[in-house]
Amino acid sequence: MTIAVGDKLPSATFKEKTADGPVELTTEQLFAGKKVVLFAVPGAFTPTCSLNHLPGYLENRDAILSRGVDDIAVVSVNDLHVMGAWATASGGMGKIHFLSDWDADFTKKLGLDIDLSAGTLGLRSKRYSMLVDDGVVKSLNIEDSPGQATVSAAAAMLDQL
Repeated sequence: MTIAVGDKLPSATFKEKTADGPVELTTEQLFAGKKVVLFAVPGAFTPTCSLNHLPGYLENRDAILSRGVDDIAVVSVNDLHVMGAWATASGGMGKIHFLSDWDADFTKKLGLDIDLSAGTLGLRSKRYSMLVDDGVVKSLNIEDSPGQATVSAAAAMLDQL
């Protein structure tokens, strides 16, 4: 079953590479008592993710935060080191959270996993964005195609805030 507006996020633990080294972050640590924009990409360093989706959130970071959002995070079914390299290469390290859902635990619990084996990516996350308030989903925007970043783009999220 796919998560829906009004649902509480499931418990999960992510890995994140920070300037101080690797850390573990739970959904409770990330979302409790905060308003957070979370977006997911099928893969770090993939074309749509790196050229469109992520840059929009980095470019609009201040505008999003100015609308009462406490934090922004991107999640992908990639390992900690790939997500850390992506954070560094994109200039996003320290600006938003780059969360590794390395075993797709969180993604599967949300019901937002997708088999992209035909594109040699294997099990990944659908592309989506959501606004989460104190752990509860307030808006959810799922792309019909993993190669698109329109309904889940930063501009669309800004319109919802």
